[in-house]
Amino acid sequence: MAEQNRRGFVGRAVAGASTLMLSGCYDLSQKPWFTNILGKVEDLTHAAQHIFAGPHTLAPEFTKADIAPMFRANGTLDPGTDDYKAHVVSNFRNWRITVKGLVENPLSLSMDDIRALPPRTQITRHDCVEGWSCIGEWTGAPLALVLAAAKPKPEARYAVFYCADPMTVEGDPEHFYYESLELSEAGHPQTLLAYRLNGEPLGVEHGAPVRIRAERQLGYKQPKYVHGIELVSDFSKIGGGKGGYWEDQGYTWYGGI
Repeated sequence: MAEQNRRGFVGRAVAGASTLMLSGCYDLSQKPWFTNILGKVEDLTHAAQHIFAGPHTLAPEFTKADIAPMFRANGTLDPGTDDYKAHVVSNFRNWRITVKGLVENPLSLSMDDIRALPPRTQITRHDCVEGWSCIGEWTGAPLALVLAAAKPKPEARYAVFYCADPMTVEGDPEHFYYESLELSEAGHPQTLLAYRLNGEPLGVEHGAPVRIRAERQLGYKQPKYVHGIELVSDFSKIGGGKGGYWEDQGYTWYGGI
C-alpha cells in the first residue's frame, strides 16, 4: 500500500564587504530614514530581476572541476534538539515534510517520497550574505513537482518553509528558523528539496535530511532541516511578520542575486 501511495504521488507530481563597511551599515540600520531607503532599493532590485532576468532564467552552473574540496556550511550546524537527535539515530526514517495552507491537496511526505521524484542535479555557487562563496553539486527533487502535487490555490503567493533548528538556547517553538520565497521562485527549475551534496547524503551541518536550494538567492533564503511548507497569500502574521527569521532581525526579504 505504501508503495502504491508513493507511485500515486509521483504520478501526480510528474557580496563580500569589509568589517568597517559592515559596522557602518549596522549603525545606519538604526536610522529610520536609512531603512526606508533600503526598502525602496529592495523593491527596485526585485522589479529589475522580474524585468531583465525573467521568472525562469537560470543561475550559472559549473563543472565538476569547479567544485570546492570542502563545502563550507552556513547557518546552524546542528539543531541539537532531542527530537532531531532521534531522527539522526533512525537515519531520518520518520522525517516528514508537510505541505499545507492554500493548497487543494495537503501532503505529508517521507524522504522516500521525496527521493522517488525525478531528481535534478546541478553544480552551483552558494553566495553567503557574510561575503563568502562556495561551489558544490546538489541533487534533489524540484520543488515545483511537490507544489504541483499539492495544487496551489489561486490566491497563494508565497511558500513559507519551517525548519527544525531552534534560534534560541531555550528552543522556544516560536523561534525556530523559517524562511519564505515568492511562489514563482519556489517553482523555479533550480529550486530543489535537496538531499545530496557532492554525491553524498546531506550531513547534519548542511541541513540533513533535506534543505532548500534556491540558486538565484543568497544563503539565508535557502533554509536547512525543512519539515514543513505552507502556501500563503501573505506572511505578516507568521513569526515577526517580515517573511523569515533573519528578515525579522533586519535583513531585507528580497535576497536575489
